[in-house]
Amino acid sequence: MAPAKERADAARNRRAILDATAALLAEHGAEAVTMDRVAAAAGVGKGTIFHRFGNRAGLLHELVAESALTLRAAVTEGPPPLGPGAPAGDRLVAFLEALACLSIDNMDLMAIYRTVAPHPRTEEFHLFWRRHITALLGEARPELDAEVVGRLLMDSLAGATVPDLVRSGARDRLLAAVAELVRSVLRTP
Repeated sequence: MAPAKERADAARNRRAILDATAALLAEHGAEAVTMDRVAAAAGVGKGTIFHRFGNRAGLLHELVAESALTLRAAVTEGPPPLGPGAPAGDRLVAFLEALACLSIDNMDLMAIYRTVAPHPRTEEFHLFWRRHITALLGEARPELDAEVVGRLLMDSLAGATVPDLVRSGARDRLLAAVAELVRSVLRTP
């Protein structure tokens, strides 16, 4: 049985709520993301948000999932080099750059997100990323321990370096370094 199609007004409200939440985060930081402020910015009643997302954590979970699912779709169905059809090395560089951009673009969200329970699909998303990186590394450099090297590459984006460099105005420098890090791993000795 196919899932029920979302009503047009519910879809509009959902989009307005998510956009309002993202705007509040971008403009005013994590402290501004209260259900009252989101409701006012989205032009909906607070009850609509609670009905749709359950609570603040559910709302944040939806924002996180939306970004992760968009990247996953680009990897599985999008155009090369991020999507299928490009050499493994090119795809790996594109993916880790995209993953870095996802971290950069969601920095404020991730800061507030750490104060709530983990997303119920966090492990699913991380497992997909790890498997994707491992497969690409295994294809590009079969002599490497692709699983461990891939995890190290992915973990390099999870620490304080990304937010520190972005806050200091070095976003482009960070992205260039991510690409160079991946290319250095892809070079054969």
